[in-house]
Amino acid sequence: MTTLGDVNVEISTPTTELVQRLSSTPRGARLARQLTSTALATWGYPHDSDLSHTAQLIVAELAANAVTHGRVPGRDFELRLALLPAKDTLRIEVSDARGDRALRFLDGRLEDENGRGLVIVQVLATLWGVSERDVGKTVWVELALSAGRRPCPRRPGPTG
Repeated sequence: MTTLGDVNVEISTPTTELVQRLSSTPRGARLARQLTSTALATWGYPHDSDLSHTAQLIVAELAANAVTHGRVPGRDFELRLALLPAKDTLRIEVSDARGDRALRFLDGRLEDENGRGLVIVQVLATLWGVSERDVGKTVWVELALSAGRRPCPRRPGPTG
């Protein structure tokens, strides 16, 4: 028999997964980055930690790609974050509705304004890849958690 106390414990138990659909707009991409920072802080990885900075950068790149290249009018993109302590891993997934467009690495010449996002993701990720879905695709990234708990050195402020 479940008591009211048992229900309250279940409700207050923190989760280690975030799944959120967001509008395929620049505002939705910004919100994805903010949600990442907030979720990681809730899970014990402060806003100024290396893990949080890296995860935010990756989410920003993947969300921007989903909004720019994976957008289907009227369809959202999805952000999924999963903390997997047993594997020492943070898994990031960004899904969009465009399955007909494969990921492309552009040459990213110095004068180009675009074309470096997936290169950044590849350099920062422990593992990454693409999974096809019934509708669209998911770009997933795994980051090691062990580096994320180290204190991040303070960045100098405007006064030094």
